[in-house]
Amino acid sequence: MLKAVDGWTDLGFGEFELRYLRDKQKREVDFLVVKNHKPGFLLAMKMSDTSLSPALAPFQAQTRAAHAFQLVVSLAYQPADCFRVHRPVVVPAGTFLSQLL
Repeated sequence: MLKAVDGWTDLGFGEFELRYLRDKQKREVDFLVVKNHKPGFLLAMKMSDTSLSPALAPFQAQTRAAHAFQLVVSLAYQPADCFRVHRPVVVPAGTFLSQLL
């Protein structure tokens, strides 16, 4: 993710940052990608757990991020546009990562 964020900034797509979120209830997401000081999308990373992280929806509502993804490494690649969905969704990590740069 850091390579993608740095790449987008270097290519002039905006000023991107990578952040981590955790609240007082100890809910967390692994990454918040920020574009031009505004939340862009949330990422929760899992090896094989396909049950949607309960932290994604509340954090998406709080930050008003356009997208919230749970990336699952063990899921097979699917030819789908991850960024067409605006609700929290589980996606194969390979599918998501193939759409970054």
